[in-house]
Amino acid sequence: MEPDRKGRFCPSKLKGKRVIELGAGCGVAGFGMALLGCDVVATDQVEVLPLLMRNIEHSFGSIQVAELDWGNDDHVRAVDPPFDYIIGTDVVYAERLLEPLLQTITALSGPKTTILLGYEIRSTNVHEQMLQMWRRNFDVKIVPQSKMHPTFQHPSIQLFIMGSKPPERNTENTDQGSGQESDKVETSMEENDGRSSEEEKVTDSVGDLVEEGCELVKKLPNEKLNDFETRRYGSMAARLLRDVNIA
Repeated sequence: MEPDRKGRFCPSKLKGKRVIELGAGCGVAGFGMALLGCDVVATDQVEVLPLLMRNIEHSFGSIQVAELDWGNDDHVRAVDPPFDYIIGTDVVYAERLLEPLLQTITALSGPKTTILLGYEIRSTNVHEQMLQMWRRNFDVKIVPQSKMHPTFQHPSIQLFIMGSKPPERNTENTDQGSGQESDKVETSMEENDGRSSEEEKVTDSVGDLVEEGCELVKKLPNEKLNDFETRRYGSMAARLLRDVNIA
């Protein structure tokens, strides 16, 4: 019997949600969202698009391809923002890309946009700069390792859930560092995540659906990924979506 799918991330509620994937590469994360019922635009630089388009020919769900150079206003307008979700895996790897990435995410976002980014830390310096920039512009939550599926846990892999900053409740507290607030968020998530039992069930359902999607991707006909690449990109897609809990 098919398990009961309830909550914000059940297919019936995701159906028709607009999603854009940044730096899509092979497009696996976008495939996962399409399998969950979303209308996906997978984007990358022009030289990557032929491979991405070939993979999409064998995908399931609603997904299309578009060129998007970060910081290019014409490319941003062409994909018709804002989106319900902005997703990306392994998009942070060079200092020179931080500002264009932030500019692009901001331009693609609306007041209710949810941003899901997962990546592998390659440079501590770039990582710290990235966090400072994101915390200045978004409400940032870091998903703790303990909340990820054990198979996909790794110290160098981090998952961020971001959205528009809430209004300041007390102007006397505006001088406090944004890093301190984010640290509190991360600590509270580690302790209890602030989730009800129903929300935990929803999160588990999301993980189950994404894992099913990754298995389908592995079975796609004429797929060019080798076993290692399939496991790596599939696991990153699962990490990106498995423990989504947005207040």
